[in-house]
Amino acid sequence: MIESKLRLPPPTRSLSARLLVLTIFFVMVAEVLIYAPSIARYRKMYLDERIGASHLATLALEAAPDHKVSAELEAELLAHAGVRTIELRNPGLAKQLMLGPAVPPTLDSVFDLREGTFVSLIADALVALGRGGDRVIHVTGQSPKDSRVIVEVVMDEAPMRAAMVDFSERILALSLVISVITAALVYASLRLLMVNPMRRLTEAIAMFRADPENASAVIVPGTRTDEIGVAQRALRDMQTRLLLALHERARMAALGAAVTRISHDLRNILTTARLVSDRIARLDDPEVRRMAPTLVSSIDRAVTLCVDTVEFARAEKPINPTQFALRDLAEDVARSLGLAMRTELAWQNEIPETLAIEADRDQLFRVLANLAANAFEAGAKRVRLSAARIAGGVSIGLADDGPGLPPRARERLFEPFAPGRPGGSGLGLAIARELMRAHDGDVALESTGAEGTVFKLFLPERRLAAE
Repeated sequence: MIESKLRLPPPTRSLSARLLVLTIFFVMVAEVLIYAPSIARYRKMYLDERIGASHLATLALEAAPDHKVSAELEAELLAHAGVRTIELRNPGLAKQLMLGPAVPPTLDSVFDLREGTFVSLIADALVALGRGGDRVIHVTGQSPKDSRVIVEVVMDEAPMRAAMVDFSERILALSLVISVITAALVYASLRLLMVNPMRRLTEAIAMFRADPENASAVIVPGTRTDEIGVAQRALRDMQTRLLLALHERARMAALGAAVTRISHDLRNILTTARLVSDRIARLDDPEVRRMAPTLVSSIDRAVTLCVDTVEFARAEKPINPTQFALRDLAEDVARSLGLAMRTELAWQNEIPETLAIEADRDQLFRVLANLAANAFEAGAKRVRLSAARIAGGVSIGLADDGPGLPPRARERLFEPFAPGRPGGSGLGLAIARELMRAHDGDVALESTGAEGTVFKLFLPERRLAAE
């Protein structure tokens, strides 16, 4: 039984939740890509500030008569600049100015801000963040006050690293806030524009699946002109056509069942009439003898129509594939048509004896028998069968020397009750095509004309047995 209630996924596995998580993830990835150059720029600005503060600290030396200050003032100037030593080279001064001990401390790394590139600055910033402890570094750069002045400082890296960590935490907090706000906005927008309409579309499909013959289950599309609106209208058209097809199929099924029962009963009646007509044909009355063949022929056509109708109703029977020789099947068809007693008809079986196939033998028998019977009823005197393996399967040919098909019959050749040849019931070719397509194959008209008619049958490789 088909469930009419739509089973929605849990909230944690819904499309909305996935969109929310993905949005946060992508925003964080973007923030990480932005963070690397940001932290590198922050480190450079920090060092530039130390260079600028160091330049200002040396102004006290320039004001002093002998370019010297007291130890207390020197320590205060170095603490204000945040460095251990300062060395300033100014083209306007005869000598270099220097604050700090004469013997500088041991250096762990040396950096020149004048030579830094985009990649190297990022790498230096990430190394500074990743290293623990307290390194002593030497930094060289141009003074932001005067580009001609070169300032060299020795400083501890720990305060800078602490400032970079604090900056990173602020960036992280800001990124999380931006991610949540962006994700919430994207989540609300996508839920309004996509998720809710898709859920309604899915619910409409589930309702129609549960009761496809209910006209109220057909979706009512909105006025949207985007892809979802197109999908809604396409679903509405499909449901409408399917609803009409189901109603037509139900009506035709009821009609077919009635016709099948009528044809079965009518065939029994006609069989009795045939026996009576055979006895009438043996009477000595000349007038009876003259009219008896016409009566018998009419009854035979009526019996054939009844048989074909019943066979057409049974055409959708599931196939039961078995392995057999195709040439032997063709000989059985000839015997069923009584060709051995009809010397005026020729049956040329040119199928190789080694050609074995895997198919439903009874149904393939019906296909060949229908095609051959149609040919002989249309006036053919010779029917030739051939078969050969081709790419992807096997091809079976059935050629006759009949008068060919009229142009109007070719247009509706495989439609039920559309006679393809004079005197036929119009069901033989329709049955043949349905049976071949049940095997994933097909039957097609290859040629027709005054020299005869040729039909080609195809069976796919997956239905074939190895020779």
